[in-house]
Amino acid sequence: MAVSKDLVIGLAGLGTVGSGLVQLLKNNAAEIEQRTGKKIFVKYVAVRNIDVKREIPKEAQLINDPLLMAEDPEVQVIVELIGGTTLAGTLIKKALENGKSVVTANKALLAEKGEELFALAEEKNLFLAYEASVAGAIPVVQTIKDSLAGNKIETIFGILNGTSNYILSEMSSHGTEFDEALKMAQKLGFAEADPTLDIDGFDAAHKLKLLIRLAWGVHYPYEKLSVQGIRNISAMDIAFARSLGYSIKLLGQAGRTHDEIEAAVSPVLIPSSAMLARVDGAFNAIHINGNAVGSLFLHGLGAGSLPTASAVLGDIMSLMKDIYDSTGYVMQKLPLASMAKPEDSVSSWYLRLMVHDTVGVLRDIAGIFAKHSISIAQVIQKKKQENGVPLVFMTHETTVEAMKNALQEIEATKILNCKPVAFRVLELL
Repeated sequence: MAVSKDLVIGLAGLGTVGSGLVQLLKNNAAEIEQRTGKKIFVKYVAVRNIDVKREIPKEAQLINDPLLMAEDPEVQVIVELIGGTTLAGTLIKKALENGKSVVTANKALLAEKGEELFALAEEKNLFLAYEASVAGAIPVVQTIKDSLAGNKIETIFGILNGTSNYILSEMSSHGTEFDEALKMAQKLGFAEADPTLDIDGFDAAHKLKLLIRLAWGVHYPYEKLSVQGIRNISAMDIAFARSLGYSIKLLGQAGRTHDEIEAAVSPVLIPSSAMLARVDGAFNAIHINGNAVGSLFLHGLGAGSLPTASAVLGDIMSLMKDIYDSTGYVMQKLPLASMAKPEDSVSSWYLRLMVHDTVGVLRDIAGIFAKHSISIAQVIQKKKQENGVPLVFMTHETTVEAMKNALQEIEATKILNCKPVAFRVLELL
C-alpha cells in the first residue's frame, strides 16, 4: 500500500481504546515519525453524539456516521473501535471495498464473520490488521504470524480474558464467592454491566478462534468451539483445588494431533507451581509450543485504554511500512479445520459431588465410575455442610464422553443434593 508523507486515517469510536489511541498519537508523535518516516493525520473521528465535548486531534472532524469516512478518497486507513458485529461489520466491508486498509480490535466480529472480511482484504490486496483483538497489549498475533512462522505450532493455551481471571483471583485470594467477586470487578471497571461474554467464556472463545487461524492456517468455525464459563465455580472448589496443589483458571486451549485440531474454552485445574497459575488480576498470558522454539510464555495486560491502544497503533505503523498481512498464509481462502470430536478428548478430572449423608454412597459412585472405565486417583470426604457432604474425586485420564455418561448415571440415582461440578485437570510446568 503506497502512502504519502502523512498517513490519513479515520477513527471510528472514541471509547476506552479510541481515547487511548488519540493520547498515544499526541504523546508519541516524534517516535512514530522516527520509526516510520511519516506522520499520522486523523481526518475524522466518528462518535454517536457529536455534541458531547471530547478531546480529539486538532485536525480531526467529529462526525456521527462512520460510513462517511469509508467514502472519502483521502482516507487511507479506517481504525474500527466501535465494537459489535453490525455497524462495525458494515464499516469494515465498505472500507475494504473502497480500497482502504483496516485496523480493528473487534474479536467478536472477526471470530463470527471474519472469513468474508479476510477474503475481501486478500482480494483487494489490502490489510486487515487485528493485533489488539487478542490479549490486548500482548503481541501474540505478530509473534505467531511472523516470529514463529518457521515452526510447526503444537499447542496454544492461555488466560485470554482478564475479567474472568480477576474474578477467579479474588475468589482464590480472599475466599470470595463468585457473585461478590463479579460485583467487585464491575465496580472497578473490569466487568461490564452485562458480563455474559466474559464470564461465560465467549470472549475467550472469540480470541481462541483467531489464534487457531494464525497457528494452523485453517478456519475453525466459532460455533463449533466447546465453551464453558466460570459461573458454577465456588470458593469451595477453589479451596479444594488448592489443598490438592492446583489452581483453577479459565483457559482457551487448542492443539493439533494427526492433522486434527482439538479446541475448547473451559475452567481447568493447573498445578499451583505452573507459570499460568501465578497470573493474577486482569492480566492475560499465552503459552505456545512450537517444534523449533519449544515453549514460549507471553504475559501482559489484556485490556485497558493505553495497552490496547498500543496494539492498535502498532498495527497502524506496520501498515505505514507495508509489512502487514492478515494471517501469514498465502492462500486467500483458508481450508476448514479437521476438528477432533470433543467427546473423545482425554484428560484427568476434578469432581465435586454434594451427596446425602447415607451409608453406601461412596460405594455406589465408585461402582458407576468402574462401569464407565473411570479410574479414581484420589478421593476426599469433607465435613457435612448445609447442602450435603462434599465428596471430591481426582481421576486418572478418561474421555469426556465417559465422564459425561458417568455423571448422568450418578444424577439419575438421586444421591446428589445438587448438580455435580466437574473440571478437567491440565498438568503444566
